[in-house]
Amino acid sequence: MLGIEFRDIQVEKLFNAERAWENLPFILEGVPLTLFVAVLGMLIGLILGFFLALMRGSDKLWLRWPARLYISFMRGTPILVYLFVLYFGLPVVGIKMPATVAAVIGFGTNSAAYIAEINRASLNSVAYGQWESARALGFTYWKTVRRIIMPQATRIAIPPLGNVFLDLLKATSLAAMISVPEILNKAQIAAGRTVDSMTMYITAALVYWPLTMIFSALQDYLEKRYNKYL
Repeated sequence: MLGIEFRDIQVEKLFNAERAWENLPFILEGVPLTLFVAVLGMLIGLILGFFLALMRGSDKLWLRWPARLYISFMRGTPILVYLFVLYFGLPVVGIKMPATVAAVIGFGTNSAAYIAEINRASLNSVAYGQWESARALGFTYWKTVRRIIMPQATRIAIPPLGNVFLDLLKATSLAAMISVPEILNKAQIAAGRTVDSMTMYITAALVYWPLTMIFSALQDYLEKRYNKYL
């Protein structure tokens, strides 16, 4: 019913360790650009997501509804379609940008929608009495956010923000579809050169894995650092 056939399965062709080792340096050349797109995209997402969260929680309709519309659109459309719009669509109207720039903008503005909801939930989790106490002490709105609310909200936001970054790091593989020479793009080139797609794609997966482990360890460190103040 599913159309899956098992015929003459050759397990020995699943992974060629020697060929993987020979092509590993070439695939690793995509790591710096993968990290560049992921980290810069995350920074854009954090900055934009912070202001979107404040707009989303505002009592002013002209701030709240544009933020809600932006978040709904970004969360409701595939990131790959958005990347295609930026890289292949905008040149039609006279806006052309390098593939790497399109990837950074695409991942940054898309992740901002998810980060905004995380920030909003984290800010709302801080007791309202904290705002009232700050107001009683004469703190301005921005000073209250910076000195009192944000330190408490950050501890709550770190785990989900860490997950967003890990998803973003893995999602950078989609940038290969717009010719960004990151890890998967390098693996695709190696696969075409060696005619061994399975080995090259498994090798790419084995490169992504330790990268996510490193950032998972960093997330654990930040969680412990902020939780010690409880």
